[in-house]
Amino acid sequence: MPMNEKPQLSPFPKLALELGPLVLFFAANARWDIFVGTGVFMAAVLVAIVVSYTLTRHLPIMAIVSAVIVMVFGGLTIALQDKTFIMIKPTIIYVLFAAVLLGGLALRKPLLLLLFDQVFNLTEEGWRKLTLRWALFFLFQAVLNEIIRRTQSEAFWIGFKAFGVIPLNIAFAMLQYPLLVKYDSGAKREDQDVGAKPVSPDA
Repeated sequence: MPMNEKPQLSPFPKLALELGPLVLFFAANARWDIFVGTGVFMAAVLVAIVVSYTLTRHLPIMAIVSAVIVMVFGGLTIALQDKTFIMIKPTIIYVLFAAVLLGGLALRKPLLLLLFDQVFNLTEEGWRKLTLRWALFFLFQAVLNEIIRRTQSEAFWIGFKAFGVIPLNIAFAMLQYPLLVKYDSGAKREDQDVGAKPVSPDA
């Protein structure tokens, strides 16, 4: 491995660290209540951060921001015994991520490139369009979370977080596959090389 290349988690540990705190939150909420669930969630997020850093020796900036917001709003939820704070936490995170992505686009710096440069190999236009789509999707999720928390019961909101948010994100990510293929810079270079290859006189 090159000296400047950061170690990457394999898919299963990465998924476990990302979903583990949510699973524990839902389990604790089902067994006790949302306040106990919030405390368990906060502790699990901190453990996930420590384990992730131990394995990779670096932390993504979005993971750090998410953890800080969880600590702040989770702490307010427990201290004030007001579930509103933990329920509004996803809205804050979605709006913040959307603002960061849109700000990067305004500065002509598609920030998704920094996160997925080692995963996807897209053209500049491809990164710009993918970043815009995710920014708009984050805003959609922020609005959706506000609609659900304001109009539905606590049980429905928790159920949606457990069984709606993750499938929704997976479905949206899968819908981006045509864009990833269309703007694959590696494929475009191969096409250009083929087009530039001299034709054999025997052809």
